Amino acid sequence: MDTETRTYRTGDRDVVLDLTRDCARFAAGRGDGLLHVFVPHATCGLAILETGAGSDDDLLSVLGELLPADDRWLHRHGTRGHGRSHVLPALVPPYATVPVLDGRLALGTWQSICLVDLNVDNHEREVRFSFLAG
Repeated sequence: MDTETRTYRTGDRDVVLDLTRDCARFAAGRGDGLLHVFVPHATCGLAILETGAGSDDDLLSVLGELLPADDRWLHRHGTRGHGRSHVLPALVPPYATVPVLDGRLALGTWQSICLVDLNVDNHEREVRFSFLAG
């Protein structure tokens, strides 16, 4: 298995960060297999969805309704509503696996691999890319 870790800055607001280009670069030239993407953090996840046409903003809106940044959370430290970030991985898992065929991601036309981060207290995220040859 080949693996590599990259660091991303997510900033101080809720974000859906498209990682598809980096995933495609990592998989390029590797033949057939599986790309596994993993976020080793307790407060963010990975989603496969359409971006750029509003779906990424819709996801953040829905997560804001399901996981509001208020004082209802028992897990309390950091900014107001921080506990919601610890619930996020139960809804948006910290991993995604995508088939790779002849070195290309076998995603649908409008699918993107995205980091979803609601934790405004942690501005840097590590993402591990792993390739398992077929």
